Amino acid sequence: MKEPIEQYILDHITEEPQLLKELYLDTHRRVVNPNMISGHIQGRLLNMLVKMINPVSVLEIGTYTGYSAICIASALQAGARLHTIERNDELIEISSEYILRSGLSGRIVQHAGDAREIIPVIEGFFDLVFIDGDKREYNEYYDLVFDRVAGGGYIIADNVLWDGKVADSEADDPMTTGIRKFNHRIKNDPRVENTIIPLRDGLMLTRKL
Repeated sequence: MKEPIEQYILDHITEEPQLLKELYLDTHRRVVNPNMISGHIQGRLLNMLVKMINPVSVLEIGTYTGYSAICIASALQAGARLHTIERNDELIEISSEYILRSGLSGRIVQHAGDAREIIPVIEGFFDLVFIDGDKREYNEYYDLVFDRVAGGGYIIADNVLWDGKVADSEADDPMTTGIRKFNHRIKNDPRVENTIIPLRDGLMLTRKL
């Protein structure tokens, strides 16, 4: 059962494509933690942000089942590319199936393995990076991508509110601690400007100066 305000939003935004509806349902049938999927509201935001930023090269850390990758890639201009990384073989199987069905395979380059090992071997710079991988590794991802993002480029990080645990002083598990450290670091990094959108589990938008 959706919250009334969430249902209101869903009733007043561009309709979810049929393929993404199927992917959302399939994820809930086949995956242990299906709530990690982006979903329609966040997917629409990512799609709109990509259209506004108009990037040529995008990096996604954490493909999951491919929902966000399809939302991002469908907004890319001709000739632009999305590199997306996932380490979980089960999730790669699902994402590959739906990316193929989406007709966007020509825009999406899928990488299987640890993002910390894969990022250094991807050539070129990124106009936009979407971080949605292991929360304990957010700071490592940031270090790996920062110099690869040109001035004026964007780094978007998901789950930065972590179900509200970031504001709970008693929550000290590794995931929460990792997110807190990341949030603190971005706030105090003079090389960027940022904001947090309290959508779902929190999206941090960071722009490199």
